[in-house]
Amino acid sequence: MNRRKISVVLMILILISITSIIIATGLGPVTVSPITVLKILTGKNVSQLEYNIVWGLRLPRVLLGFIVGASLSVTGVAMQALVRNHLADPFILGVSSGASAAATLGMLFGTFSFLGIYSLSISAFLGAAVTMILVFLLSRVNGRIHITHLLLSGVAISMIMEALTNVITISAPNALGLHNATFWMSGSLVGAKWSYLTLPLGVMLICISILLINYRNLNALVLGEEAAGTLGVNVGRAQGLLVLISSLLAGTTVAVSGSIGFVGLMTPHITRMLVGSDHKRVLPVSAFMGGLLVIWVDVIARMIIAPEELPVGILTALFGGPFFIFLLKRKEV
Repeated sequence: MNRRKISVVLMILILISITSIIIATGLGPVTVSPITVLKILTGKNVSQLEYNIVWGLRLPRVLLGFIVGASLSVTGVAMQALVRNHLADPFILGVSSGASAAATLGMLFGTFSFLGIYSLSISAFLGAAVTMILVFLLSRVNGRIHITHLLLSGVAISMIMEALTNVITISAPNALGLHNATFWMSGSLVGAKWSYLTLPLGVMLICISILLINYRNLNALVLGEEAAGTLGVNVGRAQGLLVLISSLLAGTTVAVSGSIGFVGLMTPHITRMLVGSDHKRVLPVSAFMGGLLVIWVDVIARMIIAPEELPVGILTALFGGPFFIFLLKRKEV
């Protein structure tokens, strides 16, 4: 696919994304027409109820969903390049388990209440960061990241963190706190605020920019460490950069939305079917595809049993499970 065609694809995805954001913002137990949403976005007068629904509740949630989906997709692309396996996903290093352990500790026992209104997000990020550091240290062999050690360390640390989470939830002092913690761990965009967008958006833009600058390294790593070294890639440095970026993206995402699985597994594959395997094209297209996927899954989650809601992570698992099985059965995998 040449540069002109990829530009057309990106323009189409941008238009679809803008349209989806406008339409999705109006969908819910109380429907707001796209025209009304546009009026609110352009500063025209509407009823106070519609303004509160769109600007105060749904628009930050839809935008957060897009950012979360884009971040998870880009993380999936990076992880699949790092481990040279298209079945890898953003949570393969146990980041989500570490975030869940810290978040449930804060939600059920108020351990991080001194952090104020951002205690949940900050505690989840701290848990993800600790997990990332442990896995990174355990995976280093002779100063370089050993992929097998990286994967095994991720599995081991993930199991330890899940065990800690189970101990914390079993010891929950009240049923309401346990329900809230379980809902959050299942992946949800409930309670999204404008203030939640700044950090994940900034992290996503910086990380995508770094990956795009180094897209040739990602293309080379897919060929194997020896081939990448022959092509002049500093393999150890490139692997360390991918681990850092993947963990940072995954940790930031889990901190604001809980664990939304399979997005980072599905969208890179769908993207490669559309634009090929060159990471210069895969990274931006995958970001848009992931954002769109989470936006519309979240719409389904808040409408399917309205006025109650389902966690987004449950629906992505229902869709992603069969897709994962399909990938396993393909001869190319």
